[in-house]
Amino acid sequence: MSAQEQLSFLEPVDEKEVRKAVVKALKEYKALRVAVQNKKERQEKGVDQLFPRLQKSESTNELKARQIERALQYSLDEVEPQIIEEKYLCTSRVKDINVYLDLGLTKDQFYTKKKEAIMQIATALGMI
Repeated sequence: MSAQEQLSFLEPVDEKEVRKAVVKALKEYKALRVAVQNKKERQEKGVDQLFPRLQKSESTNELKARQIERALQYSLDEVEPQIIEEKYLCTSRVKDINVYLDLGLTKDQFYTKKKEAIMQIATALGMI
């Protein structure tokens, strides 16, 4: 059986939808990281809650943050985390051209690595 025939068993993936879901998760991750740090700080100070809690999703948020952190740490190669960090986890909005120039990549290399990183994160998080 050829590789092409083996790949035909897999369901086709809408890369645009995958990218949209991963980017949304990464943006949420920025806030989740802060929420986990804030909880730890409150616990150290012996304070249960500073602000009104509108949702009871604290354990889910911690789990999401840990799993995204693990996906970023273990599923990407050496340049992919830098791309994801600069593009999606920075507090300022950064253009693609600035990221690939900063990293010393060509435009094609950048977009290939960015696509691979997003697919790896989606796979690690069980999205695909």
